[in-house]
Amino acid sequence: MDWFYAIVYGIVEGITEFLPISSTGHLIVAGNLMGVPWPKEVKDTFEVVIQGGAILAVLAYYWRDFVQQGRDIGRDRPTQRLWLGVIVACIPAVILGLLFGDAIKAALFRPSVVAWALIVGGVLMWLIESRRVTPNIHNIKNIGVGRSFLIGAVQCLALLWPGFSRSASSILGGMVMGLDRPTATQFSFYLGVPTLGGAALLDFIRSRDLLAQIGLVNVLLGAVTSFVIAYLAIGWLLRFVSTNNFKGFAVYRVVVGVLILVLIAAGVMSNGSLA
Repeated sequence: MDWFYAIVYGIVEGITEFLPISSTGHLIVAGNLMGVPWPKEVKDTFEVVIQGGAILAVLAYYWRDFVQQGRDIGRDRPTQRLWLGVIVACIPAVILGLLFGDAIKAALFRPSVVAWALIVGGVLMWLIESRRVTPNIHNIKNIGVGRSFLIGAVQCLALLWPGFSRSASSILGGMVMGLDRPTATQFSFYLGVPTLGGAALLDFIRSRDLLAQIGLVNVLLGAVTSFVIAYLAIGWLLRFVSTNNFKGFAVYRVVVGVLILVLIAAGVMSNGSLA
């Protein structure tokens, strides 16, 4: 069954990594419902490593932009500010992850925590979308380093509260700071490249022996599945936000959060720590 778990995890990761609904939360709940028998250290590492597939999907989707920016970065100030902003935005998450990452996994990686994060995040998403504010930033190169850092700080909500969603926190943070939805969404994709890509690569290097317990072929299967599904999800989300708001995602988050709490209360889902 390892191959089956790997495919399901890859599908869940690919769909949820860039949608504002929390990939971590959905992976925790999916693993709980399937009763995945892997040791918790293996499962945690696998979930991080297959994020690499989703990150490769961003690189594949934006490869023309990245190649052009690579050519321009030595002489084009807006491109330099963009990538300096991306790097600066990663700093808060890197610091918090190194200091508190293991403690957060041990204490907070449980379905009830995810449920409340989904509900609270959904309510905040609805409130932010209900504001009558006209965005004034419509190009990713105009975000600026200071604003990028603040978006990166808001992104840390997802690290501190599993289930809140890295994508949701960075996108909503960007919208509050004046970015329109497509620009905030694109910056969230860019921000995920060093943040999630670095974590996936580091975990793979450090934990290859753990992953060998379920077979590196299954790890590759999960990552490839994640790549394919995430690539499709990126294109769909960019088309969606060009003409729609996030209120539908807000409703989804609240409904799923309440459903998780009901399943826990009914004894269908355990609420033990999954880290």
